[in-house]
Amino acid sequence: MISNKKVILDAGHGGMEPGAVYNGRLEKDDNLKLALEVGRLLAGEGIDVMFTRIDDIYQTPYEKAEIANRSGADYFVSFHRNAMPQPGSASGAQVLVYEKGGASEALAANIQNNLVRTGYADLGVVERPGLVVLRETQGPAVLIETGFLDNEADNRLFDGNFEQIARAVAGGIVQTLRQESGAPVYYQIQIGAFPGRDAAVQASAQLQAQGFPAFIVYQDGYYKVRAGAFLQLDNAVRMERRLRELGYNTYMVHEEAVR
Repeated sequence: MISNKKVILDAGHGGMEPGAVYNGRLEKDDNLKLALEVGRLLAGEGIDVMFTRIDDIYQTPYEKAEIANRSGADYFVSFHRNAMPQPGSASGAQVLVYEKGGASEALAANIQNNLVRTGYADLGVVERPGLVVLRETQGPAVLIETGFLDNEADNRLFDGNFEQIARAVAGGIVQTLRQESGAPVYYQIQIGAFPGRDAAVQASAQLQAQGFPAFIVYQDGYYKVRAGAFLQLDNAVRMERRLRELGYNTYMVHEEAVR
C-alpha cells in the first residue's frame, strides 16, 4: 500500500534567487509549475504530499533540507532545470543523488527512465555529493534536472509535453513506492482516457484488431484503454515502442497487483 506514504516536493530556487535565466525565462517558475502538478498527480494516488514552497519565496538550501527533515517524508524530490555557460551547448534530463545505491538511486532511475520516454536525451543518474539539499536531507533524496533552460529544444519539450513530463515524474515516484511495498507491480501501456464508454470500446476494439491484448479500466471518471500487463519493464517498453510506431500516443502506468 502506498496511501500511507509521504513525499515532499521542493521547487528549486525562488524569490530573489531565480536560478538559471534565459531570454526572460526563469528556472524558479518552471520548477514551481512542475512541482505543483506532480504533487496534484501524487495526491490523486492517495499519497500524502508536502511542499517546501508553493509560491515565489526564497529559502536557502539548508532551510529546504531542514523542512524536509522535519516533515517525516519518506522521499524528498527537488525540481530544477539545467544550464550551461554556453547556451544551447547541452541537452537532456538527468537525476542527481548524493551517492548511488539504495532507495535514492532506485527512485532516481525510475524517474529518469520515465523522463527519457517523454523525449529527453538520457544524461543518466549522477552522483553529486556537494549539493546541500542532497547531503543534508536525512531520508532518500533526488534532484531532477528536467532539461536545459538555455536550450530551445528542451524548452519546447518542457512546454509542449508538460503533462507527460509531470506524469513521468509522478509515475516514477509511485513506481518506487509500490516496489518498496513488496507487492508485484504490473506495467501497462495506456493509449487513451475517454469520458464516454463507447469511445473506449471502439479504441479497444481497434487495438485488438491489430493483435494487441487490449482492455478497459474505469478510473477517476474516465474509461482508460490499455494494452498488456507486464511484470518485466523491458517487455512493457517493447510494447510501448510497437504502439508508438503505429502512431499511438502512449503513457506507461504502474498498477500494484491485488494480493
